Amino acid sequence: MKNEKIPVVIYGDEFCAYCAAARMLFTRKGIKFEDILVSRDPARFDEMQERSGGRRTVPQVFVGDVHVGGFDEVCSLDKSGKLDKLLAGETAGQHSH
Repeated sequence: MKNEKIPVVIYGDEFCAYCAAARMLFTRKGIKFEDILVSRDPARFDEMQERSGGRRTVPQVFVGDVHVGGFDEVCSLDKSGKLDKLLAGETAGQHSH
């Protein structure tokens, strides 16, 4: 699989359709990701909020240290081709909050 270097982290829960869609998008691309279920671990929820600038909704997606955002942002970056560049380690035009 591709993407052995840049870690992808999805903070989500098991009942969120947008979380499932984000997981499916990365799986379809052959990208490994860490799937953190914040609904089961309050400390990880706090971590998600801290990393995302206070966001409380799921999913919150990170590619490396870049906070991509929720599913809408991931989808938008994917359609524009910028997600692939971010996953490839290209830093120009990163979308961060």
